Amino acid sequence: MQHRSVNDVMTPEVVTARPDTPFKEIAALFHRNDITAIPVVDDQDRPLGIVSEADLIRKAAVLPDPEGRYPGRWLDGPDRARAEAETAGGLMTSPAVTARPAWTVAEAARLMDKHRVKRLAVVDEAGRLVGIVSRSDLLEVFLRHDTEIREEIVDEVLGRTLRLAPDAVRVTVEDGIVTLTGRLPRRSQIPVTERLCRAVDGVVAVHRELDWTEDDTEPRLEHPRAYRAAS
Repeated sequence: MQHRSVNDVMTPEVVTARPDTPFKEIAALFHRNDITAIPVVDDQDRPLGIVSEADLIRKAAVLPDPEGRYPGRWLDGPDRARAEAETAGGLMTSPAVTARPAWTVAEAARLMDKHRVKRLAVVDEAGRLVGIVSRSDLLEVFLRHDTEIREEIVDEVLGRTLRLAPDAVRVTVEDGIVTLTGRLPRRSQIPVTERLCRAVDGVVAVHRELDWTEDDTEPRLEHPRAYRAAS
């Protein structure tokens, strides 16, 4: 099975900042390029962190109101320092969470979820920035057409991988939801089949209505004669 990789969905042309890039220039980069975050890189284009709109909004949130009264929200420690920062180096969230181009979309999604970030800097073997991937990029796999998903399951999963007879399992796909109906040779094949189908790009869920011919999941007792002979 062919899975879409980070390289397939990432944005390769990335707007970046340096640690000394001023606050207002960052705001201007967001506006001109219609983006909401930029990686901060060193002289070798290695990502040091990410500056997002949320980092800039923090500064606005602590400004006094028109009457000169201080806002109700109070920031301490690192948050206070970042709110008062004037350049990307002070504003950024660091270290940058990074992915590799060859990773699958699932691998990138797991890392994004683990670190609770909205985007990942994509780096090559030397750690240099080669792209950026966002949540919306990873969700592109769910735009696959139902027909395309079904063809991959029938041809690659059931046929080429599991080597099942063409009429063993009926596959329907609607809105990314796969339904498997039929009979497998062995009961142990059912969870394997479901797991492989779930791994196909674009699958939202798998419903199965599968029977089996042989139950190979029950433990078998050795024949008493065979046991005595072995003793």
